[in-house]
Parts: sequence; structure tokens; C-alpha cells
Amino acid sequence: MRFCVVKEAIGTIYEKAATETESKGQVVSAISDEGLHGMLMEVTGDEEEGYLPVRTFYGYEGYIQEADVRWLNRDEAKEWERSELKVVGGGCVDVVSVPRVQGVRLISLVRGSIVQVLKWDSEEAGWDKVCLADGRIGYMRNQYLWGKKFSQAGVWEGRVCQRQIEDEESFRRDVAETAKTFLGTQYRWGGRSTAGIDCSGLTSVSYMLNGILTYRDAKIVEGYPVHEIAKEDKKPGDLLYFPGHIAMYVGDGMYIHSTGKIGSGGVVYNSLCPGSPLYRQDLADSLYAVGSIFGVETGK
Repeated sequence: MRFCVVKEAIGTIYEKAATETESKGQVVSAISDEGLHGMLMEVTGDEEEGYLPVRTFYGYEGYIQEADVRWLNRDEAKEWERSELKVVGGGCVDVVSVPRVQGVRLISLVRGSIVQVLKWDSEEAGWDKVCLADGRIGYMRNQYLWGKKFSQAGVWEGRVCQRQIEDEESFRRDVAETAKTFLGTQYRWGGRSTAGIDCSGLTSVSYMLNGILTYRDAKIVEGYPVHEIAKEDKKPGDLLYFPGHIAMYVGDGMYIHSTGKIGSGGVVYNSLCPGSPLYRQDLADSLYAVGSIFGVETGK
């Protein structure tokens, strides 16, 4: 088995070994997902004209440009995952050369990126010394660093690893609050970050940052923890499924989602309630399933 780690701020994952494809007679992006800085992947085959076939730690497959990653062997991948890793929580956070705002910017990282925090002796309060995925050393304001709750060990274990949830209500509250931090982010097909995000990118990243790895696309897939429940049993944090679209329920008939609809074009709130000014009849009428990691499975 061979592995790699994303060394750029964002490494685009394509559906094939090319940046472009054709749809309805037009040349469009072949993007299917994005790998964020510090994320591990298994390399599943041979290089194809500068592209590597990869499988992410959450089980999604595609192709990434070899220039966007650093090769690792199994021991190096395990060493990275078992080191003192933290997650970037700010929308766009600079890593600089010295622990001062005047430091030279080495890279700017988006929410969900991963860095290794190093020990150091300093009186510069508010800064952490970090190692980037390419080995460079820099400094970040530690107010923007979150604890890492998810596991990437699945790349060498051959499975999707999940966190054990001990408090359902806390998890529901936390995952909904995480989704809300993306409000106003532009819609980007295949996007997975505060630079741009699509519907399943929003829900999967929000769950990931709270330790649960869901399927990347807008459907319920066997082998992942989300299962269908009765629509009337939905609670905050549960997922709403529409044809080709997914949203997160936040309570009182409201949901948060990333939509490409003209007039919205990003992460917004909408409502299932006809009397609400945020009501979207097209989605309310086409809601076909509610998914949850809790509750009783419908058995459908």
C-alpha cells in the first residue's frame, strides 16, 4: 500500500485523470471533491499523466494531481496521524514564518485543514508552532486551531473509522453549530471548504469535524453510519435528502444547505414551512428521505 498527504492548501480531486470533462455539449470541471491540507489518502494505482488514483480516509475515490501531494510510506502516514495534529477552525488562516503578524506568509489554510503542532519554548502568547505537510515550519494564531475529532487511520486499515458518540444531544448541537460557521460561503461544485462548498461538502465536513465520516455525495450509502428514519422523527443535525441534493435540519422547520440556486448561491437557511419567508416549495415537495446516525432505522 502507498499513501500521500495533501501539501497544498486545497488539492482538487477529479472524477478522472483530467481537470475537465464534457457535459451537455460544454467543457466543464471534472472536480468531484477536494482534499484539504494535511489530509491522508491511499494511492490505489499507478500515476496517469501527472494524476494519482486515490481513496480518501472517508472512503471517496478519485484522482489528484501528483504535484499537490507528498508521498508517504505506511510508517510515515501512521506517524503523521499519530502526531499532535490540530484542525484549522478559521475560515482562512495564515501560517507565517515567525510568531508575529509581520511574518512572511507561507500558506493560507481553510477550515478543516490539518497541521502538526510542535512543542516550543516562547513567551509569544497566542501562537503555536506548526509543521506543514510538506515539512515547512511556521506559526499560527492558536485561537484558530481546533482539536481533531476524526480518524484518518482508515487509509491503512481499509475501513472508515468513526468516533464513538457519548452524548447525542451535544453531538446534534455541535454538528449544527459547525454547519452554521459556513454561512455565506459561496457555492462551489465539488467544494469542501470555506473557499467554496457544495451541498454534500457542507454536511460531510460538518460531520467530519465532529468525528463522524459520512458519505461524500447526496445519498444514503450502506457502510456509513447514516440510516433512514421516519420524516416526522427528524431532529437538529439530521440530514434531509432531495433528488441530487442534501441539507441539514436545524429545528423548527429550518434547514441549512449550500445551494447553487440563483439568488442564494451559497450556504443559507431555508424552511420546510409554507408560511415562512424562507420556504422553498421545490425542495419541500421533493424531500424523499431523512437520514440520521441516531434513532430507529425505517428498514426501507
